[in-house]
Amino acid sequence: MADQKNVALKIKRQDNPTAKPRWEEFEIPWKRGMNVTSCLMEIAASPVTRQGTATTPITYDSNCLEEVCGSCAMLINGRARMACSALVDQLERPIRLEPFSKFPVVRDLSVDRTVLFENLKRVKAWVPVDGTYDLGAGPRMSMDDQEAAYPLSRCISCCCCMEACPQFTESTGFVGAAAISQVRLFNTHPTGAALKRERLVALMGDGGIQECGYAQNCVEVCPKDIPLTRSISQVGGEVIKQALSDWFRK
Repeated sequence: MADQKNVALKIKRQDNPTAKPRWEEFEIPWKRGMNVTSCLMEIAASPVTRQGTATTPITYDSNCLEEVCGSCAMLINGRARMACSALVDQLERPIRLEPFSKFPVVRDLSVDRTVLFENLKRVKAWVPVDGTYDLGAGPRMSMDDQEAAYPLSRCISCCCCMEACPQFTESTGFVGAAAISQVRLFNTHPTGAALKRERLVALMGDGGIQECGYAQNCVEVCPKDIPLTRSISQVGGEVIKQALSDWFRK
């Protein structure tokens, strides 16, 4: 049961990508309904450590404050999650904040997640549209198809699934669950299916779907409850079928 005592935080800091990381401790007044983002805002208003040493505000990414943009993802008590939806009263204290460990640190809790967007480009995660002339209304989708696609469209590019994945490492070059799930989403779209074969071929090479060890960590940490393991299973079957089809055509 939370009381109105101070909230203690232990934050891993790093001044720049090449600097040596360090830990700083903070203590701020407890307020009803606090989340991790509001704690960081409180520290920014008075950047003084628990020991009374003046310091700088914590650098972190944030935008929507309602678990939609995906930018405030970080390690909170060792778990990949969103700072805006992590309520202080539901966390063990002191609250330990760290940047994602599998992405280059920009400063403090802010990391460079360019790799996700490069992977999305690799699998052509978009609907191909010729914008040179009016194409008119697109193909109609049944309500059942729309309901099946909606959970996949909820991805907010937070990279929690990639951080939690034991196979997502520099050596494997694994594209990660988010990109694979987007392949499933766009391959089931009436217009997006035009690039279906190209997406599946992109997952056949190094770092493709064969790198997945099916640890299922991704689906456990996804803040939007996307059926990632189901996407991996389904897309994996489609990749095998496409590979066999291409082989028999030779």
